[in-house]
Amino acid sequence: LQKSLSETFGADKYSRARKEVLTYMFSRPMQMALYFCTGVLEDETLFHHYALNVPFYTHFTSPIRRYADIIVHRLLSASLGARSPIKMEKEAIQKQADHCNDRKMASKRVQELSADLFFSIFVRVRP
Repeated sequence: LQKSLSETFGADKYSRARKEVLTYMFSRPMQMALYFCTGVLEDETLFHHYALNVPFYTHFTSPIRRYADIIVHRLLSASLGARSPIKMEKEAIQKQADHCNDRKMASKRVQELSADLFFSIFVRVRP
């Protein structure tokens, strides 16, 4: 598959863009991660990370990137005793997680539509 894709990319000024779009399209079927507050879920199997095969998993990046990561950093810091607890009820945290999931899904949908548009133009002009 990789060899076939590499041959498809070509060597013109659009080859890098084609590579990014096609690679993205092939990875699209992967399940998207969702934010949630562990305090509102009773089924601990939902905390499992399938690919890493670990029973409890928390993902976050730099807290300057996304609001959800700021919340995760604050909660982890509080749980480790490095800062005072967050004064938010678990339902309010879940409401924030739901909002972040909604925004992330909308962003992903726009990205998919953009990739679909680029791909359809690519197919149309490609001999």
